[in-house]
Amino acid sequence: MSSQKFISPYDHKAPEGAEGWKELYPYYMVFQDNLKQNEEAKFFFCDSQHWPNVFKPFDAITVEFAVKCLSQYNTRQWLIPPANGIDFKIHNGYCYMSPVGVAPELIGDRVPQFLERAGYYFMNWNDLLQNWHKKVKGVIDEMEAVKFETLPEVIDMEWVKGGVGLDPTYYLIQNYDRMIDLCYKTWMYHFEFLNLGYAAYLDFFGFCKETFPGIPDLSIAKMVQGVEVDLFRPDEELRKLAKLALELGVDEVVANQELTAALEALKATENGQKWLDAWELAKYPWFNFTTGNGFYSTDKYWIEHLEIPFGYIQDYLKRLQKGENIDRPTEAIAAERDRITEEYRDSIPDEEGQAAFDAKIGLARVVFPYVENHNFYIEHWAMCVFWRKMRELSAVFVQAGFFSDINDMFYFRREEIHQLLFDYGRGWAMGVPSIGPDYIPTEVARRKKIIDALSTAAPKPAFNEPPALVTEPFTIMLWGITSESVQGWLQSGETTNRLKGMAASAGKVEGIARVINSPDELGLLEQDEILVTRVTAPSWAPVFGKIKATVTDIGGMMSHAAIVCREYALPAVTGTGSATTTIKTGDRIMVNGSTGEVIILEAA
Repeated sequence: MSSQKFISPYDHKAPEGAEGWKELYPYYMVFQDNLKQNEEAKFFFCDSQHWPNVFKPFDAITVEFAVKCLSQYNTRQWLIPPANGIDFKIHNGYCYMSPVGVAPELIGDRVPQFLERAGYYFMNWNDLLQNWHKKVKGVIDEMEAVKFETLPEVIDMEWVKGGVGLDPTYYLIQNYDRMIDLCYKTWMYHFEFLNLGYAAYLDFFGFCKETFPGIPDLSIAKMVQGVEVDLFRPDEELRKLAKLALELGVDEVVANQELTAALEALKATENGQKWLDAWELAKYPWFNFTTGNGFYSTDKYWIEHLEIPFGYIQDYLKRLQKGENIDRPTEAIAAERDRITEEYRDSIPDEEGQAAFDAKIGLARVVFPYVENHNFYIEHWAMCVFWRKMRELSAVFVQAGFFSDINDMFYFRREEIHQLLFDYGRGWAMGVPSIGPDYIPTEVARRKKIIDALSTAAPKPAFNEPPALVTEPFTIMLWGITSESVQGWLQSGETTNRLKGMAASAGKVEGIARVINSPDELGLLEQDEILVTRVTAPSWAPVFGKIKATVTDIGGMMSHAAIVCREYALPAVTGTGSATTTIKTGDRIMVNGSTGEVIILEAA
C-alpha cells in the first residue's frame, strides 16, 4: 500500500458560510457519520472532468442518474469482468467517485456471461444502434411536446362539457414527473452502448500491449482515429457557413457586424437570404450544443445564445479572408492511422495473430464512433431540451411569485419541486395565496449563500488511501488516473516548472499559455496560443483551429480533449492534475504530446 494518503472526507471541513450544506442533497449522496469506517476504507477521486463545479441541488440529478445507469450496465447487464459500478458521493458540493472492482476470484465466472451478452450487441451493432437513434429521438420529441403553463383563472368550459373530471394542476404535476422520467430514460440510453464501446477498445488495447511489448498508448489510440462522428458536425456546420458567406459575397456583413445587425442586413439581398436559409437549416439539431457539458442548468446552449456560434463563424471567416485553410486535416490523420496500423500488423509473424489483430481493430473501429457520438445526442441535444423545459416550469413559479429569477428553482432538490407544485396548486384551488411567495425567497437566499460559499474552495483531488497500484482500466482510460498521477497529487505542494500527464496526442510545440477557467473566457484565446484548462467540452472545437496545443488538469487517453486533439492533429497532454494552477497566462511553455511532458520555459 501507499505510504501516503489523502485527507479523510470526514476531516475535510466546508468553507465558512456553507454550514448545513449536506441538507441540500439526498442522504445517499453524502458521507454519513455512522458509515465512517466503511467510507474511509475506499479511495475516492474528484470527477471534475464531468462535474467541475459545485452542484445546485436540482443539478445533482445528472450525476445521480448518470452514475446509477452506468453502474447497472457494468454490474447487472453486461457483467464487465473486472468492473462493477461506481460508488459516488457529493462532498462540499463536488462529485467524488470510487470505482467498484470485482473480486479476482469472481472475474473468471463473469467472462462467458459478458462474452454472450456483449457479443450479441457487437454482432448486431448497426441494427441495434439504428434502433437506439430512434429511441433517443423519440425521447427528445416527447420532451419537446411537454408544456408548462400558469394555472388559469377558471377551468376551461370545454373541460366541463367534456367531463374531463381533472384540473390543470394534475397535468402540471404529471408533466413535471414526465420530464424527470424522460431524463432518467435518456441516461439509461446514454450507457446502453457506451461501456461496450470502451470495452471493445480496451480489448484491442490489451491485445496490443501483449502482442507489441513497449507499444506507446498513443500509438494504439492512433489506430482508431480518423473516424467521422456526429459530435464534430456542429463545428463542421460553422465552417460550411463561413465558406458559404465568402462564396456568396456576404462575408463583410457576416464578419464585421454583430449578430442582430448582420442578420437584419442579410435579409436585404438575395445572396444574404440564401445564407440566412443555410443558417436556419444548420440550427436544428446541430445548435443544440452547449459550451459546458450538459450537466448543469447554467450551461449555455448555442440555440439559446446564437451569438456564440455566430462568433465562431466570424473567426473562421476572418481566417478564410486571410487565405488560411480552416478544414480539419482528416486525410492526413487517416493516412497516419493507416500507416501505424499497417506497420504493427506487418510485425505480427503469423496469420493467426494477424487475423486476431484484424478482428479486434475492426470491432474497435465499428464501435468507437459511439464513444463520442452519444455525447451530442444525450448531453447536448436531449439535455438542452430538458433544461429548457425546466426553465419553462420555473417561469411558471416566477409568475406566481415563488421566485424572482428563473434559475432559482434549481436551488431545490428534484423531489422538493413536488412540494412547490402542490403549494401552488393548493392556493389556486382554495382561492387563497400560496405559502411559497412568503417562504421560498428567504430559503432561496439561504441556499444561494451556501452554494456561493462552497464555490470559494477548490475540491480536494482525492480522499483516503490510494491503492498501491491503479489498475482499473476505465479509471485510467477515461479519467487519466494512474499510480503516477495520484502520487503527483500527493506531492502537489512542491514547486516545479515541469508537469507530467498523459501523452494524449502527438507533437511537440512551444508557445504562450492561455489559462481558461470557463467557457465564457474562450474569446480571450489568441491565435497560436496554447490552451490550458481543467477540462474541455465538445463545443470548444471551433477554437482548436487557432491554438497550438492543449494541456488539461483532468482526462485520460479517451477523454474528449485527447480524442479531439488527435482528430485536429494538435499536441495534447491530459491529466496533469495541476496545469491550471501551476501555469499562468502569458507563460511560455513547451508541450510534448508524445511523451506527456509540459515545461514552463519562461514565466510571464
